[in-house]
Amino acid sequence: MITRIVQLEFREDSIGQFLEFFEGVKEIVNGFPGCRGMRLYQDIDRPYIVLTYSHWENAEALGNYRNSDAFGKIWPTIKPWFGGKPKAWSVTPHFDGFAER
Repeated sequence: MITRIVQLEFREDSIGQFLEFFEGVKEIVNGFPGCRGMRLYQDIDRPYIVLTYSHWENAEALGNYRNSDAFGKIWPTIKPWFGGKPKAWSVTPHFDGFAER
């Protein structure tokens, strides 16, 4: 399993549009084959910055999503709202304190 973290910075006047759009597409991503779950985080001090945090069965499953029609519709819609360049990381855990609780 891999975890994908994507930081998206929106223009301050566009974050509301993104959050509204996200409500309509979140289950498409969350229910995509190979996705084990997704969260959206919003920065407390800079609310125009959000992070998606998703678990994928493997890199192939993530790649299938990134090459899908769903991604091909979502990304072009949100891209004009960006206020900065997106950053992304695919990671594996070395410690998981959440599982212990």
